[in-house]
Amino acid sequence: MPELPEVETVRRSLEPFLKGVAIRTVAIREPRLRRPVADNFAELLTGRTIAKLGRRGKYLYLYLDDGNIWLIHLGMTGQLLVEESAGELLPHDHVLVFLGNGRRLRYNDPRRFGLMTIGTAAEIDEVTALGVEPLGRAFTSRYLWEKTRGTRRTIKDVLMDQRVVAGIGNIYASELLFRAGVQPSRIATTLTPAAVERLVEATKAVLREAIRHRGSSISDYRDGEGKRGGFQDRFRVYDREGQPCSKCQSRIRREIRGGRSAFFCPRCQR
Repeated sequence: MPELPEVETVRRSLEPFLKGVAIRTVAIREPRLRRPVADNFAELLTGRTIAKLGRRGKYLYLYLDDGNIWLIHLGMTGQLLVEESAGELLPHDHVLVFLGNGRRLRYNDPRRFGLMTIGTAAEIDEVTALGVEPLGRAFTSRYLWEKTRGTRRTIKDVLMDQRVVAGIGNIYASELLFRAGVQPSRIATTLTPAAVERLVEATKAVLREAIRHRGSSISDYRDGEGKRGGFQDRFRVYDREGQPCSKCQSRIRREIRGGRSAFFCPRCQR
């Protein structure tokens, strides 16, 4: 599933083609996404102008000129691609948005786990229920310290809780925990203030580096122009089971907890 760096890269790649552009027509070819596309979705978009593009966590926010927000979540396999309007259609092209500049925005999603909805800011907040942005000022060691008190959850589970920190998934949780020297399975309430501070610093550093490298393309992820990311070539632990740690040469381990894989170095992470 695209995480914060991938969604931010998609936002940046789409912005030159969408900002200030009118929506001419909308075609819904398959409404059965994670939530069915509303019957009036095309009507609400047609004739509107995209005033600006934003992001919260793993969600794209397209702000419309009537004050509403077009919310998009890419799910597991969703892709948003901007292209010439006469381009060939592919299987799993579910939503087509024809733009006033002659281009077309195409939403392709084989597994149909994505989401598209339109609403006011208050309505969108009810859908997303997001915590703080990890690259924002509100994500501090004090904030994370408070969120780790009185819980029996692991620190990895806390970091991946979108109501606590918006945008971190399995890939970047594994990477930032390695950078901070913290075991994924460590109970959050046992962390010291120094460890919490390292986690906050590592979170910001890993996410910024991943954005600079345009996200991680492991399987389906592409940006708005169909280009791959490059951060997968810089993984320290994720998907490196059995390979040597870049710091100590110990073998990277993988453990499955709650149906998710956690990759870590047994020597560098405590």
